[in-house]
Amino acid sequence: MEFNSADVGPEGARVNPTERAERWTPRLWMSFIAMVVLLELLASSYVMLSVALPSIGKEFATNQGVWLFTTFLLVATASSPLIGKLADTHGKRKVMLWCVGLSAAGSTVAALAPNFGMLLAGWSMAGLLSPCLFLVYSLIRDVYPPETVPMAVSISTTGMGLVIIPAPVVAGLLMTVGGWRSIFWFCAVALAAITVIIRFTTDESPVRLQSRMDPVGAVLLTAGLGALLLAVSVGSDWGWTSTSILAFLTGGAVLLGAWYISARKVEDPVIDLAVLREPTVLATTVSSGLAWALVAAFSVLVPVMAMRSDEFGLGYGLGVGFLGYAMIQVPIGLATLGGGVLVGRLVVRHVAARTLMIAGGALAGGGCLLMAAYHGSLPAVAFFGTLVGLGAGMGYAATPNLLIAAVPPQIQATAGAIASTSGNLFPAVLPVLIFSVLNGWFMGPQIDGETLYTDMGIVVAFAICGMVGVASALVALALPRRKAGTDPESAPGVSSAVPVV
Repeated sequence: MEFNSADVGPEGARVNPTERAERWTPRLWMSFIAMVVLLELLASSYVMLSVALPSIGKEFATNQGVWLFTTFLLVATASSPLIGKLADTHGKRKVMLWCVGLSAAGSTVAALAPNFGMLLAGWSMAGLLSPCLFLVYSLIRDVYPPETVPMAVSISTTGMGLVIIPAPVVAGLLMTVGGWRSIFWFCAVALAAITVIIRFTTDESPVRLQSRMDPVGAVLLTAGLGALLLAVSVGSDWGWTSTSILAFLTGGAVLLGAWYISARKVEDPVIDLAVLREPTVLATTVSSGLAWALVAAFSVLVPVMAMRSDEFGLGYGLGVGFLGYAMIQVPIGLATLGGGVLVGRLVVRHVAARTLMIAGGALAGGGCLLMAAYHGSLPAVAFFGTLVGLGAGMGYAATPNLLIAAVPPQIQATAGAIASTSGNLFPAVLPVLIFSVLNGWFMGPQIDGETLYTDMGIVVAFAICGMVGVASALVALALPRRKAGTDPESAPGVSSAVPVV
């Protein structure tokens, strides 16, 4: 494995062929807006699809609409490691454009789908949008002016919280005009436009990792992750002790074990175990994955609790409609963005991203524990949710800043892919585990065929989220102390010969 030194100047500093400006220019603003909108579209796609799901099920006479989410997540998780390696070796912008272009093609297939199987196949291709999360901040690190990087990566990763607010309204308008297919057409057209804008406003990273591909390792890792995620996604429906689920769990574990053995033997594995074992990468991967999992579970639990009527005597339920729920969601979204802006401002003022990661986990966990203790009024729920949003935003924004400071630019995408994998797996697991606990021990009455949960179940569910947040903060405590603003090349174990931005 070698680093490309073609763009290294006479004193070891990298020479960018496009001679980057040292401030925000109109072209840079267009690039940044396009990449932020790309990640906004990734976040909003989940919400808009959930709005369309009943209509999709009705047209195709199926109750298996959840597979649209499952296959999307499967592709996202399984493809991230390989895409990270391809981006480091062939160019981050090039690989990003391919991901966005294929996602646009998949959205078009979904919009034209004559049956549910074709819809499933098309939308699964859109799962390639997910790796764009780490490709965006890896590319920003390589081609943006150094002083803009902390704020740019912080806002780009946390601005996704805002889009959740208008997404249901946009989806409703689209469905009113053109039915559920209009949502996929919207995604296809938007992605095609973003592809063109990024192509002409964003420089390609000149940083390359000279490395051979590892097809055997890629197949083993992709298949192993896919099998485990599939088992977790459908385990509660098929039965955790069913032959199929046990086969997927066992097969996934065996395949991942085979990948680990292969990665230790080949010269250029799809994920370098040395990168995975790097203390900052490992701790950031686990801590950020726990933060994403907390938010995923919290986002499911809040509407279950808040939109339930209190007339059933369960001890919880605010009975809010969509407008009332927006009063909860708006401050959460704003706080998430605020957490990202806060991290961006503090990092450039030499506050350690490690400290901000710890604070983010503690805030998010504390908000969930407060929600477990009291959830009887709308203002309290909105306030506790705001704490969760602020902490989550800080965790989201601290993650790329930690990785940027920990590894050289040649393996930024690889390190980002590792973190992205946990960011897909952990959120898939935690909600399933929480609802397994609810369905096993805290089931309440059934009303019109819908299962309700006891108040103690709601308390336990939010308490679990709180403990996950605390765990995220505790893992972040294990992050090595690093002087804020330190380049990875000056960190222990990283060669100073590597070109820096």
